[in-house]
Amino acid sequence: MEEFFNNVLRYCRYFITFTLGVFFALFQWVQPMFNSPLRLTALIGILVGLTGFIFFTLRAMLGFTV
Repeated sequence: MEEFFNNVLRYCRYFITFTLGVFFALFQWVQPMFNSPLRLTALIGILVGLTGFIFFTLRAMLGFTV
């Protein structure tokens, strides 16, 4: 039983490491865009737009109403 929990912890550590690696790689790719105010504004607009799109799409698919 102890070996089972060791494997579960290993998968959790792998998931956390993988997720942090992906975010670090994406941040390194996007970091040069922070130098220009126009690019930064466009990047923030794209992120807000994608978040809104996902939010409203999921809300419509799940049938949530306000």
